[in-house]
Amino acid sequence: MLLNELSSLASPLSQGQVDQLKKLTAELSAVQLAWVSGYLAASANSGANVGQGAGALAQAAPEQTVTILYGSQTGNGRGVATALAAKAQAQGYAVNLTSMGDYNSRQLKQETLLLLVVSTHGEGEAPDDAMELHKFLGSKRAPKLDQLHYSVLALGDSSYEFFCQTGKDFDARLSALGAKSLLPMVECDVDYDKAADTWQEQVITAIKPHLASTSVSSASVVSINSAQESIFSKQAPYSAEVLVSQKLTGRDSDRDVRHVEIDLADSGLTYEVGDALGIWFTNNEALVDEIISSLALSADEPVTIGDNSMSLKQALIEHKELTQLNPAFVKAWAELSVNAKLLSLQDDKAALRQFILSHQVIDLVTAYPAKVDAAQFVELLRPLTPRLYSIASSQAEVEAEVHLTVALVEDERQGQTRFGGASHFLASAQEGQSVKVYVEPNKHFRLPENPDTPVIMVGPGTGVAPFRAFMQQRAVDGVSGNSWLFFGNPHFEQDFLYQTEWQQHLKNGELTRLDVAFSRDQAHKVYVQHRIKEQGRDVWQWLQDGAHLYICGDAERMAKDVHQALIEVAMEFGGLSADDAAAYLDELRSQKRYQKDVY
Repeated sequence: MLLNELSSLASPLSQGQVDQLKKLTAELSAVQLAWVSGYLAASANSGANVGQGAGALAQAAPEQTVTILYGSQTGNGRGVATALAAKAQAQGYAVNLTSMGDYNSRQLKQETLLLLVVSTHGEGEAPDDAMELHKFLGSKRAPKLDQLHYSVLALGDSSYEFFCQTGKDFDARLSALGAKSLLPMVECDVDYDKAADTWQEQVITAIKPHLASTSVSSASVVSINSAQESIFSKQAPYSAEVLVSQKLTGRDSDRDVRHVEIDLADSGLTYEVGDALGIWFTNNEALVDEIISSLALSADEPVTIGDNSMSLKQALIEHKELTQLNPAFVKAWAELSVNAKLLSLQDDKAALRQFILSHQVIDLVTAYPAKVDAAQFVELLRPLTPRLYSIASSQAEVEAEVHLTVALVEDERQGQTRFGGASHFLASAQEGQSVKVYVEPNKHFRLPENPDTPVIMVGPGTGVAPFRAFMQQRAVDGVSGNSWLFFGNPHFEQDFLYQTEWQQHLKNGELTRLDVAFSRDQAHKVYVQHRIKEQGRDVWQWLQDGAHLYICGDAERMAKDVHQALIEVAMEFGGLSADDAAAYLDELRSQKRYQKDVY
């Protein structure tokens, strides 16, 4: 029963008690409500006088509670933190699980046990939901934390220069404020499952001396995002059917962009606009055959993956990462091949990063030969990991389907075409082909709650995908106007993705403005950041009117160039200095009015 349905006639409470309960719960977060619910149920079962015991328990709560905070850009951190919370609760411990973005940083001084799971985004940046806490800990407002015991699990990608930097920042700042580490910080690469599991077990053991054990029935309830209640997840994906894989770009385009439709049937999977779809793919058989042949190995040779024995070929097709390199593999192959060029890369992080981006496993084994057996080779490779794609549809419009916009990753090297693993899998998928999927919520890329709030969307190339979903949702909701799309691609005739849909939204009044940048249709290249500066006066006015700003697409260059353009707009039309303009955009981000989905 909802509180607004309560009355003195419908419950054993007096009207005055109902009013007091409403007032109290109106001030509580979802996590706090769950905790109160568990406490009241436990008190009722034990016959305790709730009124008399509440004050004492509230005082004891910080000493009895394990606070687990996560900062997550793609959902991995949230998943690890949720698993940790479940394990702690199973031990009978009261647990407060929450996103760093929902956490009141001033509560830190009251914590005694704090476990953090945080990823690093881009070039050493904190993920969106960790930004405010990260900033607070580094400021003069951060309190002394002498009473706090903590542990940090840092997630990252070792192919980036600032590997696990956000986790390192949290660890260093908590220590500097006087907090005591329960365990040394653990750094996890892309294949983080085993390291994360080990850390979870160790940290559960490490907190035991600092907690008085409570019964499971009185432990507070773990707050879990409702989207995770689906029986399907990253670890247990849904086997869906591909309905359509249709080319969007023209015959003469230099790129192959696909519109992919997937049938969710009766899976019960739901998603919101702004969410991503995780795709588990298999490696191309021809690529696997080429690798095995280059290594002079037998496809049928048995190898072990975890507890399972299988052929080398099956292992490479279904379980190992072949199209994305990582520093550990390059280093190991350099030592096996004793190649001077590969060995020298280890001392130049920037050169190593570029090498990794422009090579695959097959390139190394063919260009830098080395003798290796099947078991050794499999051990060197990372586990296959799913790819996340921004969802390009609204479920309110397409119902039991989910749509994606997928650019086929392909590159010519030494006369051979090399493809991206997931994009090639989806681009070549036939109708009826099975694909394992799961929904990855992204609450940091949401339409404003108030439909009258203006939105500015910047999505060149396949970055336009979530904005197709945004516009579908707004059309279903009957929202008119106050929406502005900046789209860019090389050529108008070949690369205008979803052109007729945007034109229809304009005609219907659902899309107010559309500014396009086709970079190669004139002598000088024009990109979305140029259009933003050209329309700077209006962009600034929309922001002053409360507009929410969204960017989706390439993180390496586009997002940085657009950010710089916005700084210049704020300087020219807002009269701000460069530092004040940057601070203004930071404030928009903290207000969740400037959101990015970049990769």
